[in-house]
Amino acid sequence: MKLKGYLMIAGLIAIISSCGDSAPKGDNASIQEKQETAEAKGTQFTVDTAASRVRFVGHGVGKNHPGKFKLSSGSVAVANNQITGGSFTIDIKSMDLEQKGGMFDSKLRPHLMSGDFFDANKFGTARFEITGVQPYTPSGTDTSIVDGANFTVSGNFTLRDVTKNISFPARVDLDGNTLKATSNFDIDRTQWQMRYGNNKTLGDKFISEKVNIELDLQAKKQ
Repeated sequence: MKLKGYLMIAGLIAIISSCGDSAPKGDNASIQEKQETAEAKGTQFTVDTAASRVRFVGHGVGKNHPGKFKLSSGSVAVANNQITGGSFTIDIKSMDLEQKGGMFDSKLRPHLMSGDFFDANKFGTARFEITGVQPYTPSGTDTSIVDGANFTVSGNFTLRDVTKNISFPARVDLDGNTLKATSNFDIDRTQWQMRYGNNKTLGDKFISEKVNIELDLQAKKQ
């Protein structure tokens, strides 16, 4: 009976652990070739780099690796309560992994900074430049996981000197002197020449091409 009890407990722990390592699910961002940048007309809002963040989760077989990047600069233009343009720059070297100590600090972070992934010594920043903002209306199965999503944001995302245009739902709130924007979407890292580990023949060493991105942007009127 004791052995059965231990096996049941072990099974429950395995199930709980497996659930905790399940890949996060975001909106499916569409990816296209580089587009013309929108002209930033109207009132300028400066991104609050201390209050803003870009969170990511990379995942493989039975494991997730979440982390955050800081923004080094950014601005958004607003006219008639509508975003007309803007851009922000991500400091790649600011990466802060949420898993601390041991191999995360000594092996994982240096590996992510290497040429296999971000190649941070060569490409120390990433950039997002708005190309268009359109009203978002959920319909049928096309419903954003972002509560209150009200716009579809499109922009040129440059990473490792590769630029692709991505579009995703977002919630944008404008309250007097403050603008807030949140989004949660998935992108395919191989579109930016980041292919390390993306081979299913690797078994438990396989790393998914999908990366989950959570954007939390806050900006203040100049």
